Amino acid sequence: MRMAKKTATYSVMHMVVAMGVAFALTGSWVVALGIGLIEPIVQTVAYHLHEKAWSFSDPQSHSDRTEINETARAAA
Repeated sequence: MRMAKKTATYSVMHMVVAMGVAFALTGSWVVALGIGLIEPIVQTVAYHLHEKAWSFSDPQSHSDRTEINETARAAA
């Protein structure tokens, strides 16, 4: 439960910061609200893609997946 609260508060903080920066740059609350809502969504997708790229570039993660797959096959 604590992790869910932490994630929720971080998400709100992220949106507020994004809106504040957008307002400071544009002077428009309408634009700031749009950017503040869209940017965290785009950032979440970018983070997911970044994590996938890192998992493919890390030899250790490949060996871990191989071990997990071999264990699963042996159990089947």
